[in-house]
Amino acid sequence: MSNTGTQSSAEKVNLLGLPRHKMEQFFVDIGEKKFRAGQVMKWIHHYGVDDFEAMTNVSKTLRARLAEIAEIRGPEVLLDETSSDGTRKWVMRMAEGNSIETVLIPDGERGTLCVSSQVGCSLDCSFCSTGKRGFNRNLSAAEIIGQVWAALRTFMPFDRTKERPITNVVMMGMGEPLLNFDNVVDAMDLMMDDWAYGISKRRVTVSTSGVIPALEKLGEVSDVSLAISLHAPNDELRNELVPLNRKYPIERLLSATKQYLSGLGDRRRATIEYTLIEGVNDQPEHASQLADLLVDVPCKVNLIPFNPFPESDYRRPSGNAVKRFQDIMNQAGYITTVRTTRGDDIDAACGQLVGQFEDRTRRSERYIPVHQEVG
Repeated sequence: MSNTGTQSSAEKVNLLGLPRHKMEQFFVDIGEKKFRAGQVMKWIHHYGVDDFEAMTNVSKTLRARLAEIAEIRGPEVLLDETSSDGTRKWVMRMAEGNSIETVLIPDGERGTLCVSSQVGCSLDCSFCSTGKRGFNRNLSAAEIIGQVWAALRTFMPFDRTKERPITNVVMMGMGEPLLNFDNVVDAMDLMMDDWAYGISKRRVTVSTSGVIPALEKLGEVSDVSLAISLHAPNDELRNELVPLNRKYPIERLLSATKQYLSGLGDRRRATIEYTLIEGVNDQPEHASQLADLLVDVPCKVNLIPFNPFPESDYRRPSGNAVKRFQDIMNQAGYITTVRTTRGDDIDAACGQLVGQFEDRTRRSERYIPVHQEVG
């Protein structure tokens, strides 16, 4: 506390990232009634307010008190870019000057926001540009939900009573969500809370490459939808594509997936994400192996043709190869869709998000593009 009786921004509580139970506790701790949590949450998340003075149903005394001890601080939007196909990408600056990327994919009446959970990624999957750039840190709950909040503010007026441009949220941006467990869970709770964004649990999806202990824990605290980044039908190949598989192999991953789904109680299915790479995992035998592998897993399959980036020698498969793979899966009885490449002209396609950040892992030094001169 300074001599003037106010706190610095670093000491203030950022209310943007507090889910309902934490917001209620915050008000109890300062001697207020729990119902204040609902009032303030609605101002923040329903109307995009970041100034306590705008909260007209909150007393002037409490507004002044909140201004001293709390803040509503979202990320700074550095870039707001729209692709020729309508895909929209935001580059948002986080604390310490790092930036992450968030993408909105419109599809008819649906708008799916792809949200980042980390600055960079520690997993180093061979087909993902984010992983080649290394890892810096986890995002806070405020920084995660702040992407939803900031994106919606660009569609002002921000009014939850009207039709919204964001109907679905997927934790599929930069980072592995389950390696930032607590902050991701808090942010997803806000996404689904009627005092915040009120998105259905079926329309909030967490995507994981297979952090088994965290996936098992997730089933105890959440019932969001689940996507599994599989990308290979056997351990030998997946070890190359997704190094995490060496610690948590496919059998354990699918077992944990089935356990999670069994706890939901509403017959939901996981989405199996499978990036198709020419000559690597796109052959008919791979499709047949995948069909056999998933036989007792309640799931649908989403095929993702590889999106090239400079640090990779992988190639996108031909349209015929993709169609052949899809046909084999469909004939085996799986609902199998092909993800249309969206936003690649603004580097917003799946696997292309990079942001700007200091790489604490120094991994990016190993992946200097061959065409880039080294000084």
